[in-house]
Amino acid sequence: MSDLNIVCLDLEGVLVPEIWIAFSEASGIPELKRTTRDEPDYNKLMNWRLGILKEHGLGLKEIQETIAKIDPIPGAKEFLDELRSITQVVILSDTFTQFAAPLMKKLGWPTIFCNTLEVADNGEITGFKMRCENGKLTTVKAFQSIGFETIASGDSYNDLGMIKASKAGFLFKSTEKIKADNPELPAFEEYSELLAAIRKAL
Repeated sequence: MSDLNIVCLDLEGVLVPEIWIAFSEASGIPELKRTTRDEPDYNKLMNWRLGILKEHGLGLKEIQETIAKIDPIPGAKEFLDELRSITQVVILSDTFTQFAAPLMKKLGWPTIFCNTLEVADNGEITGFKMRCENGKLTTVKAFQSIGFETIASGDSYNDLGMIKASKAGFLFKSTEKIKADNPELPAFEEYSELLAAIRKAL
């Protein structure tokens, strides 16, 4: 086992439920159910979401109220604790610090690299600032450039880059379509299976 491994995990759909789906249900706006499982272009997806929020007069406060009620997927914290006891783990997410913080608390404050929202004084979300272009893949390549080997897992289109660029990569709780389109990627549904696969790859 090498000490130079970093496991890179997606957040939503892997460790916690999808924030936008939860907010869609809480707000009664079905269009907000669209996620990166449906729309591969993240910028397009976010701009579309911001348009819907504006149309309904909803802002950061309403979304944070929903997030406060979200708990990690059952078994996620135990999985993460076990994984962090054997190797370095970084969560790479396209979500935003304003959304992620309450969830990080419930997961025991793991390291997360994500983006930030631009919020007006009245709470309206006016835009978003991506940490870097193609954040997950760029970060994995950066880790590799400073001597780390990466192992990655996620569930959506925007995870495929980091999964395929890593020495080992796994789909977790993904869609049938993504699994069918990427038959070469091992796909798991249970944390115990994912943990065993990562241990083997370390």
